[in-house]
Amino acid sequence: MRNTFNIVMRIVSSLLGLLLVLMGGIWTLQGLNLAWGRMRQSFMENDRHWAVYGVILLVVGVCQIVWSNTRQTKA
Repeated sequence: MRNTFNIVMRIVSSLLGLLLVLMGGIWTLQGLNLAWGRMRQSFMENDRHWAVYGVILLVVGVCQIVWSNTRQTKA
């Protein structure tokens, strides 16, 4: 049962990290005014603060994915 829980939580943690990466990418594109389509219609457009926030969120998401897939499980 514990092994199943670890596998499920690893998947959930990886999906959360992926969501953070996607959000960070969108925020960065909008902050740098590089977004296209409906993403261009935002209050974040051409605001460098959101580009910085997006890069921070992107790095946190990558770290979350790496951590969740490389951590050791106790037997």
